[in-house]
Amino acid sequence: MSFLELKREVYEANMELEKRNLVTYTFGNVSQVDRRLGVIGIKPSGVPYEDLKVEDIVIVDLENQIVEGRLRPSSDTKTHTYLYRQWQSIGGITHTHSTYATAWAQAQIAIPCLGTTQADYVYGEIPCTAVMRDDQISRDYEEETGVQILDCFADRNPSESPMVIVAGHAPFTWGDSAAKSVYHAVLLEEIARMAYLTKTLSPSITPLKQELIDKHYLRKHGKDAYYGQNSITSKK
Repeated sequence: MSFLELKREVYEANMELEKRNLVTYTFGNVSQVDRRLGVIGIKPSGVPYEDLKVEDIVIVDLENQIVEGRLRPSSDTKTHTYLYRQWQSIGGITHTHSTYATAWAQAQIAIPCLGTTQADYVYGEIPCTAVMRDDQISRDYEEETGVQILDCFADRNPSESPMVIVAGHAPFTWGDSAAKSVYHAVLLEEIARMAYLTKTLSPSITPLKQELIDKHYLRKHGKDAYYGQNSITSKK
């Protein structure tokens, strides 16, 4: 069985992280799931981006067993597979330590929705998980990171916030493909930077009013969305 196309898509998504300046050295990884085959492709652990090749992408099943590959998969693999098992709607996951998003993670603060730029992509704040408990740290740390994220979304829809800040750690983003998860990682870093600058200029600023959040989010993602070209119906 050939996994070449899956490997190629995962490789290209990983290289996009470097192109967008979201990774330093080896600080990041992207994966994509093939639900039909029950496997994911993911970046190998500790391989510099300048050395990465399509054939280096590791194929792993959803129980973390290597199916194909000569290298060890990312150390974050169990976080990825946990989320894929829990959220059937997602197809790709990105993890970075991008500067501004990670600063919010280290501050252990959710990113409030301060403007319409964020509201265009996230329905409200970008949540921050709880700090990982000691018993979780002593168990399977990477899988427990997935548990952290899932707990944070107990009352949230992951499609309405395709990104999260893991307290004391760094961000994760997701989408229907590896490429889309990287897209969300790029957006998250820019939103995190804007929010930091806004809070610096006006520390007492409050979140955007709900009516504006609703308008901007729903015009792109609601049932009557009209942003972009997909909503145009041709008439003859």
